Amino acid sequence: MEQWDHFVEQLITGLGFKSFRVEMQEEFRHGSVFIDDIQPLTKEGVAHLVEDVNHILQLVAKKNSVSPVFFDINNYRREREVLITELARAAAQKVLATKAALSLPPMNSYERRLVHTALVHHPDVATESSGVGKDRFVIVKPISALEEQKKATEAASL
Repeated sequence: MEQWDHFVEQLITGLGFKSFRVEMQEEFRHGSVFIDDIQPLTKEGVAHLVEDVNHILQLVAKKNSVSPVFFDINNYRREREVLITELARAAAQKVLATKAALSLPPMNSYERRLVHTALVHHPDVATESSGVGKDRFVIVKPISALEEQKKATEAASL
């Protein structure tokens, strides 16, 4: 589908919004929708709208055997990325101060990946995902605790 922006315009119109604009960055396969009459929706409502629109776009892409595109709505996703990255860094600082692992709230796979990416090069902490389904979350651990856990596991196996 070459005309993703046109398809998204039809989709947003079909959802009942009247005042909006769509911007597409074809080379990055990302786009943005800016809806002016979105005020009745809460942040949670916008989050669901972003998820649902992108789910529809993925289904359409799959049906047409083309690469999917991803759309942000009113910069929700961009703001969420900044928030998640800041949360990851703050968690790393807390883990270093307390020397104890810290579990973050449940997140979707995209948000968990943001946490892992934000801390992948941090020299003193490591991350791992735990849980199942919608309850899956990230644990931030001090590397020293991981080394102690590894030694204990090795000692127990001897």
